[in-house]
Amino acid sequence: MSGLLALCRQCYRSALVPPSSLVLRQFTTSQILLASNRHKAPKIRVPSKKAAAAKARRKAALAAKAIDRSEFLTLADAIAVLRAVEVASPNSTLDLYIKTEMKNGVAVPKGRVNLPREAKAMSEDKILVFAEGRQAEEAKKAGAHFVGGPELIDGIINNRFQATTILCTPALIRAITPKLGRVLGPLGLMPSERRGTVTDDIAGYIQRIRGTSEWRADKTGNIHMPIAMMHFPVDDMVKNIRHFLTSVKRVTGNTKEAEDSRRTKGSGAKPVTVISKVMLSSRQGPGIHISDY
Repeated sequence: MSGLLALCRQCYRSALVPPSSLVLRQFTTSQILLASNRHKAPKIRVPSKKAAAAKARRKAALAAKAIDRSEFLTLADAIAVLRAVEVASPNSTLDLYIKTEMKNGVAVPKGRVNLPREAKAMSEDKILVFAEGRQAEEAKKAGAHFVGGPELIDGIINNRFQATTILCTPALIRAITPKLGRVLGPLGLMPSERRGTVTDDIAGYIQRIRGTSEWRADKTGNIHMPIAMMHFPVDDMVKNIRHFLTSVKRVTGNTKEAEDSRRTKGSGAKPVTVISKVMLSSRQGPGIHISDY
């Protein structure tokens, strides 16, 4: 008893409690997961370019099979249906839609056309010409709106010169390409020998495009064109559509002449851009697939 009195008050109380009433702390021997492993995100597998391209081809093939061929009409039947829908709106527009299959590295299809009967008033072309000396004078006389040398580059970059057509002489093309290639290239306005916009015959080119209108696909290959008015005779509608389709086929390499040149070895013919869809529509009418384009 004397030994207990020598203890402090807390130890004295602990000594008086029987061992059976003590609460023992339980310890676990299981392994503890690290927080870094518990919250680690699963690894995402990124498909290769080849696998992604194969998936896109399979998806396009399934979409092509899903199209109901019974929904396709001939050009004459499609015009008849849309004229019946728009019978109360003779001044509405007949619109033509063409879908081209764009490939990597292929220029956006664009061209010029002079329809047998214009569906709407043509907007004026703004022509800019890179030329000097005698060729510059000829360009001004031919009707070019902006004529000059490399000093026009900053005006194009800053949007002071908003041209719809840009021409250049071969002597100046190397001077303007480094600064304007990335600016005009995506817009389809960069002068090019293949398109005929790099030429010494500037005046002749301007004369050839006078009275024509330019068409251009968007970045995904879609071409939209108001092709006729509903009050036009059917023959005029068909002529406009056929004329425009011929222009698109020529640019995309879908003509018989282009096919023959591709068969000739070493001809250097450009690859064909496939036309996958042609549709006619109107303001109130449906979009109708054309079967005989």
